[in-house]
Amino acid sequence: MRPTVLCFSGLDPSGGAGLQADIEAIGQSGAHAAIACTALTIQNSQQVFGFEATPKALLLAQANAVINDLPIRCVKSGMLGTTDNIAALAEFLQQHPDYQYVLDPVLVANSGGSLGNQATLVKAFAELIPLASIITPNTVELRALTGENDLDLATQKLFAMGAKAVLVKGGHEDTPEYIRNALYIQGELISETRCPRLAGEYHGSGCSLASFIAGRLAQGDALKTAVQHAETWLFGVLKNAESPVEGGQKIPKRF
Repeated sequence: MRPTVLCFSGLDPSGGAGLQADIEAIGQSGAHAAIACTALTIQNSQQVFGFEATPKALLLAQANAVINDLPIRCVKSGMLGTTDNIAALAEFLQQHPDYQYVLDPVLVANSGGSLGNQATLVKAFAELIPLASIITPNTVELRALTGENDLDLATQKLFAMGAKAVLVKGGHEDTPEYIRNALYIQGELISETRCPRLAGEYHGSGCSLASFIAGRLAQGDALKTAVQHAETWLFGVLKNAESPVEGGQKIPKRF
């Protein structure tokens, strides 16, 4: 069977982000996606209205049900929603240190909707950071996680917190012509990519990128190679994105 990525993420009813984005991106990477649902959200492609988190015991029961049944090679997390769920995932990862782990530190949706208490989640994420093979924050998340406004200082602070590798995504920065992503491993800048900035906003781009990276890691790619494959794939996916609402966020076309 294909190597499997176990995803800890929330259900987005619009299908743009969350677990559906994970499943589609991992499938496109060539791996298989297994699911531990962290929350049921109330949202559409443009706005988050609320959510109800999965209880910790139920979340762990979902994960533990599949680990002896499927060839898990990597874990990916997106929306976790509560400190209990963060603690549950940390407990799970500590019990399975052989799994690679892609941490997408989701704090808010692209629309600005809340996906948990940000200040509380930021403190709790400190437990997950040293467990991750790679962390994929956008610059808003990077600043929130570290309390540093300068991106270089913020990135190095993540390493001081125990990070092994960080992919800094520059889509929220004021660079009208391009988006700059930077991959750091053990504190050192390994690669930098600049792609043309596409018009509009996208619902689920971060989920898709992190999940594709996880899928490639599950299949044995080196970290730098997995990131390069994911960035190339994502650009094509966003170029072909669909618009549910004129002028609103677009949904990546992952197939």
